[in-house]
Parts: sequence; structure tokens; C-alpha cells
Amino acid sequence: MPDLLGVTNPVPGHDNSNVNRNLPVSPSDTRIQNAPDLDRVARPDNRTERQDTGDSAQGLRYDSNFASFLQRLADTPDLRESLTTLFALYEGKVVSSGIEEGLAGEMGALLNMLKMDEAALAKFLNAQMANGTRFGGALFNILREAFASGNSEAVRSNILQFLKRYTDYSSTGHIQGNLLRILTKLTRAIPASYGSQLLPMVSQLEEKMNAGDRQGALKLLQGSILTFLSGYTSKTNDMGLSRTLISMLALDVARYENGSEDGLLQAFHQLISSPGLREKLGGLSDEALLRLLNSTNFAKAADSDQFAAQLARAAQSALQSGAGKEVQEAFRNIVSAFLVNESVHMPLNHILLPMEWEGKMAFSEMWVDPDAGENLKKGRGEKENIQRFLFKIDIQDLGFFDMVLTCQGEKVDVQVFCPERVAPFSQLVQGELARIITDNGLTANAVQVQQMVRPLTISGVFPRIFEGENSINVKI
Repeated sequence: MPDLLGVTNPVPGHDNSNVNRNLPVSPSDTRIQNAPDLDRVARPDNRTERQDTGDSAQGLRYDSNFASFLQRLADTPDLRESLTTLFALYEGKVVSSGIEEGLAGEMGALLNMLKMDEAALAKFLNAQMANGTRFGGALFNILREAFASGNSEAVRSNILQFLKRYTDYSSTGHIQGNLLRILTKLTRAIPASYGSQLLPMVSQLEEKMNAGDRQGALKLLQGSILTFLSGYTSKTNDMGLSRTLISMLALDVARYENGSEDGLLQAFHQLISSPGLREKLGGLSDEALLRLLNSTNFAKAADSDQFAAQLARAAQSALQSGAGKEVQEAFRNIVSAFLVNESVHMPLNHILLPMEWEGKMAFSEMWVDPDAGENLKKGRGEKENIQRFLFKIDIQDLGFFDMVLTCQGEKVDVQVFCPERVAPFSQLVQGELARIITDNGLTANAVQVQQMVRPLTISGVFPRIFEGENSINVKI
């Protein structure tokens, strides 16, 4: 910069006033990166739009956020392997070296939940399905059909706005928990003189939330707590952990406000202003709508999902206590896998089924595309919907299986990829699968059992996740 401004002392015999002047700029000169050329788009030079030659050192991708997410999904440790390791450590144990007694109790309660018979398995599976399907039921089927067949962007926008409001409304308990957790961390992240002033506000906020006073809680958050934190930041210029926590807090406050009952009803009124939806939903009163949304299978499953709550408590105990390194690493892998697998990028349902069946531990993940045939598009509504399932199953003392099941109406196709020790019995397994399908009133269209060469990938079974219209694929 001094040379450019010409403010340094001149060097005898050297005139540096023209060092940066009259230099020819050639777009073909490879020494100059991204040389300007008004007649063409500048070359990317070392930056590339291709993932395979991207900036791997920085972990950057230049094609899309979604492709980056898929790469992270592929790199995420296998959830099944982490669960296998974790439950193997605790099977039959109460207290072991490096594990605190409280954690062993949490894991003992979790292991007891996994002992299932046929009836318990069906109940557990249904609960998992319901808990993972927020937009299920007649109301959302109507909205889904209207969104797929509607030609008006205003109608589609109103539907998306209502769904956004409903998502925040149905996540009220989770958002409230986030708010209290972040504020508690803030009281410890800022100096004690400020933390002591914030702590009474947090207690008051918790009281209002427990009393169901959403408006009072919002008024306290927006009028007192955020104002106090803003004043703290302006006085101290704290750019550390507190700044990150305040940013997270502001996001959750916005979601908390967006998910209010009044906002939800306002979005619904805007929704039924269109003639097509008014005809189908105009007779639904505000009270009936709220009863309907609060009694969905998703709402009931979220309240009764003891397995997820127990797993979360066990993970918290392990990661915050003196649990052994192997246990903590297993829990970190599980939490990381959940965060990636449940991402909004994925147009698939993901269900976890760890269980003890007839004395053997079985760990299974199930991925479901409930609309594999895209039958909600215009002109295809008369066809039966196609659903595709991917099961990844690890059975104790038997091995790892992949199974792909595709069904359309009563017709079922099944492909099973089995471990080497099961391959000699493939014909027997194939016959039993066909019998099970038939006994349940379905038609076994095609059943194949063969030895596994390599585990199936999610993108290989569900290629639609790469399509822009079926996923979030935002260009960086």
C-alpha cells in the first residue's frame, strides 16, 4: 500500500512511480487470476465449480449447498455402527470402568426399551413413523394436492407460509427449551456483573412459559432480554461466545413469534382466501383447526416418544460427565448422524429401529420415499402411489443386510443383499419372503436375494434427491 500511494522515501536510481502503471492486462496471461474481460466470463483459475477439484483443504464446495450436504452425509460415521458399539458396551452392565453410575442407569433404562416382541415392534415402528411425519393427515393432503396442481404463485406462497407457521407452532416446546438453554449459557458466557442481571429475567421467562403465557414471554424477550443483551454488546464489544449465543437466541425468538396461535390463524385465513381452498377448507373454524392440529399423530407421537427422550438424556449424561472416551465418541457420532440425517435437505423419512428380538440385538435404519412415483403432479393423480424403502439391518451373530422394498398398491418388489454366511440359503430366504408378502394380502411381484458386494448408498436407491425440485439446492 505505501508503494501505491507513493508515500515512502524514494530509492536512489529507481523511479517507482510507474511500478503499477501502464502494465498490460491480458486475459490469456495465466499469471493473473480472474483477469477482467468484458467480452467473456472470466475463467475460474484455481477456483473450480467441480467438486472433485474444489478446495478440499478448506472443505469448500462451489457447486451447491445440497451437494456439500450429500458429501457430509457420506462422510458421517455410520449410525448403525455407533449404536452397535454403544449398546455392546452396556449390555448386561450396571457400572463399568470410566462410566459414571448415573449414565449406566440412563443406558439401562434405554436398553430395557429395546426388548420387544411383535406387538411392541409394531407400536415402536408406528410411533417412529408418526414422529417423523409432521405434515400428515387429510388437511395436509389437501394442501399438498393444491400446491402440486395450482397455477397461482400466490396460492403456493400462501401454502408455504402456512406450513412455515405450523412448523414453528408445532415446535413450540422445542423452541422454548432452546431459548432457556441459550439464555442459561449466556449467563455464564458474559461477566458475572451482567450475568447476575440476566438470571432473574431467565427465571421470569421460564415462569411465563410454564404458565402458557406466550405473549408475556415474547414481551419479556423482545422488550427486556434482547434490549439488555444489545446494550451489553454495545458497551463491551464482546465478539466471543456471547455474540454467537445472542445470534442463536434472536433466531429462536423470531421462530417463537412466528409460531404464535394468532399468526397461525392469520396464515390460515389468508390460505382459504383462494377459491379452490375455500371450497374445501372454508367450513373449518379456528377452534376446529387448532383441535385438528393438536390431535395429529405427529403431535401425539412427539409427546410420547420416550425412546428419543431417553437417548437424548443418555447422550447428555455421557458428553457432560466423565464417561469413557469410547462412549463419548460413540455418542458424538450418533448426535452427528442424527443432525445430518434429519436435515431439511432430505426429501426422505428416516427411522431408527434398534431393538432386542428373541435375545439378539438388531440395529436397523429405514429410509422411506413416500412419493417415489411423483404421482401428485398434474395428469398423474389417477395412478397408485409408489413408495420405496431402504432398510439397513445389522443382526447380532448374523451380519449386515441391505433391503430395498418398492410397492405400488398391492404389488411389492423386494431386493435383499445378505452377508456371505447367509448367501447359501438365499433361495430359502427368498421363498419365505414371498410367503410373508402373500400372507399379508399383497402380491410378490419380484423377490430377489443375493450376496452383498458393497453396501448400498442412499443416493443410489433414491436418485431423486439430486433433482433440484425435490431438494434444497442453493447455489453458493
